[in-house]
Amino acid sequence: MFMTLVVMMDETSTLQEGKRKRGHVAMDLDSQLLNLRSDDETIHPLMDAQLEETSFDTAAGVSASSLTTAELQQHWRAVKQEIRSVKLHFQIPSTRTIEHTTSRYVVYQIIVIRSGSYDCKQVAIERRYSDFLHLHNELLQDFNEELEDVILPKKRLMGNFSEENITERRVTLCDYLTQLYSLRYIRRSPAFLAFFTQPELKTAYDLLRGGQYSHALEVLQNALVLQEKLCSHDSSLLVPTLCALFVCQRDLEDFHGAFQTGNRALPAVRRYGLCRYRSPLLEAMVDIGYKLQNPVAQLQEELIRIQNSPHVPEPLMSIKELVVQEFT
Repeated sequence: MFMTLVVMMDETSTLQEGKRKRGHVAMDLDSQLLNLRSDDETIHPLMDAQLEETSFDTAAGVSASSLTTAELQQHWRAVKQEIRSVKLHFQIPSTRTIEHTTSRYVVYQIIVIRSGSYDCKQVAIERRYSDFLHLHNELLQDFNEELEDVILPKKRLMGNFSEENITERRVTLCDYLTQLYSLRYIRRSPAFLAFFTQPELKTAYDLLRGGQYSHALEVLQNALVLQEKLCSHDSSLLVPTLCALFVCQRDLEDFHGAFQTGNRALPAVRRYGLCRYRSPLLEAMVDIGYKLQNPVAQLQEELIRIQNSPHVPEPLMSIKELVVQEFT
């Protein structure tokens, strides 16, 4: 009898110790997830939503305390593998000299590369030295102290078109972009982001307003690749471009593509409270969903709830009307 009691007490102690260990691991997991959110580095585009799903699954779907230590460690390894910090590198691999009747200038081809894995989406943009100078002057207005040690190569009065000077400037301008990106507040500033995408976006919206949807779609897709790399800290910045893509795909009758693009935009629209986009996007997606015979009951319920809300913006515009207002 005494030996049986001792064995039962030992088993109880072992079970309690196991629960304590699992509890500690669960707390460590939650702490690590929290640390990911507060980390200074940016998170891969669209991974932010996956991180939220991971948090919800851990907290609500399956209690962390009900998992074994091995299961929690395996789960955490998967999370760390899927959610990685994104660092960008800049390259200026080539230049072009453009000659007009009254002017001659050099344009520099810029490529933004995501490190940490093979970057299969590489888009090249072209900028003149005057574009770099404009960026620097814009940044000086808000970040004068931060830019004390960041030097933009000076404009040359002579020899701008010699091969030696062009090669040297390619290197120094690439270093300049790298230095800017290393400063957190600058790499997230509107001026820095606009330098890489605004000219192309303006071209795309002009094409869209002119009904040239195929050409606009191509330009928007390239701009989106850059935005996904540069704006991974704030997915709301991608919403206008995604909505413009949605309009192009819909008007080109690529309904499957449009519906997928709408589904990419909706999480950020909801999360960041972008009310002016939410109702028009939902309405357009419900319409396309019926064409595709997709289940749209939840989207329709969300749309009705928003339309009946006293805070709905007036007047309501279509998604296309919203899009064509950009860059006007």
